[in-house]
Amino acid sequence: MPILHQIDPVAVALGPLKIHWYGLMYLLGFGVAWWLGRRRVRAGRLPGVDDNGFGDLMFYAMLGVVLGGRIGYVLFYDIGTFLRDPLMLFKVWEGGMSFHGGLLGVLVAGAWWSRRQRLHFFDTVDFVAPLVPAGLGFGRLGNYIGGELWGKPTQGTAFEGWGVVFPHALPEPFASMDAATLRAQFDSGILDTFTRHPSQLYQATLEGLVMFAALVWYSRRPRPRYAVAGLFALLYGSFRFLVEFVREPDAQLGYLAFGWLTMGQVLSTPLILLGLFWLWRSRSAPTLQPEPR
Repeated sequence: MPILHQIDPVAVALGPLKIHWYGLMYLLGFGVAWWLGRRRVRAGRLPGVDDNGFGDLMFYAMLGVVLGGRIGYVLFYDIGTFLRDPLMLFKVWEGGMSFHGGLLGVLVAGAWWSRRQRLHFFDTVDFVAPLVPAGLGFGRLGNYIGGELWGKPTQGTAFEGWGVVFPHALPEPFASMDAATLRAQFDSGILDTFTRHPSQLYQATLEGLVMFAALVWYSRRPRPRYAVAGLFALLYGSFRFLVEFVREPDAQLGYLAFGWLTMGQVLSTPLILLGLFWLWRSRSAPTLQPEPR
């Protein structure tokens, strides 16, 4: 049955102060990463690093996510607007973050931290990889709650009769209707032709839950260098590439080629190839042995 999306994106409102679910979702993701990371540090999965060192790593990684995610979005998805208005780079409240940019930011932060700690860069990447999916999963839930980054229409496809009606994706006059009027229109069945794939939930399941379970299980015992990072890159690249087939492309870009290729797929293809290469490289790489504290 179709679902009408009418979730308030504001979790708590205290006068002019509004706390959005999107921000709370990222805090939850950060909390899970912190909890799991500390357990792994205390199990000696990153020899020579204590809680303080891990705290520094998380701080730099968060900076990498924010700076890299914003800069990546501008470069990959909205360079035209940036060239017309360079100050838009700082207007983070208007939205616009890129996972691939955030990933590059985290890698840069991890490389800098690893050098200070005199650790091999990929030992750090292998350690961090299982901590990331929680943030991805909760972040996509935040996208769904906020009613953004929706999927393609399901009407006229094999998925007809299934989907979510996102108010912000509706044409006029429906887009301007208040919640009660829109609910009445939905209950009458008029809005059934505007159902879309809840691609945010598909991504939350695949990039969040499935990747979290797979990477935590795979890294439960020491693996050769590059292996955990390779599995992360392969899984994320593959899942993102597949979901892009039912996700609405960015309006300012549309499809890049063939009537179906999106920027998300272009950026995910190198991850798939890197994942396969790192998994192959791990076959002859050393294994970092834990030193429990």
